[in-house]
Amino acid sequence: MTDLRGGPLGSAGPVLSIQERLYPDTDCFGCGPRNTAGLRLRSLPDDGFVVAHFTPWPEHGNGLGSLNGGIIATVLDCHSAAAVFLEAEHRGWPALPGARLPYVTAGLTVRYLRPSPLDHVVELRGVVSSAAEDSMTAEVELWWDGKPRATATADWRRWRPR
Repeated sequence: MTDLRGGPLGSAGPVLSIQERLYPDTDCFGCGPRNTAGLRLRSLPDDGFVVAHFTPWPEHGNGLGSLNGGIIATVLDCHSAAAVFLEAEHRGWPALPGARLPYVTAGLTVRYLRPSPLDHVVELRGVVSSAAEDSMTAEVELWWDGKPRATATADWRRWRPR
């Protein structure tokens, strides 16, 4: 069962996504809850992983009927953020004074394995593969029809405002 925004309902009402709970005022295009023109990705913890479902818009096409690679990279990057920020919360590593977020993307390596549909909901799966207070790495995947369509390794560094 889902709430009106498409999110799962818990016994006490709508379940807040990692993004809504940990950085509700962020306006990131991919995952910012405050960006009403953005993708508004909603990631949730699920048995040791972070999972999200993304419904592409017709405007996200690559001109050949599949999901655009830049949109794929965006949702993989933003989904990795949810995994990293959740890990930081679990380890007690909050944002440093003056930083809006605890970590920022330092690198993203994406592999496109097969076409991703433009007209179906896809699943994103992510997990932190290494964690230190100064940096983290997350492995994320985009799945549809029982097969991975794209994978990424996201490197994150501690945000130290200057």
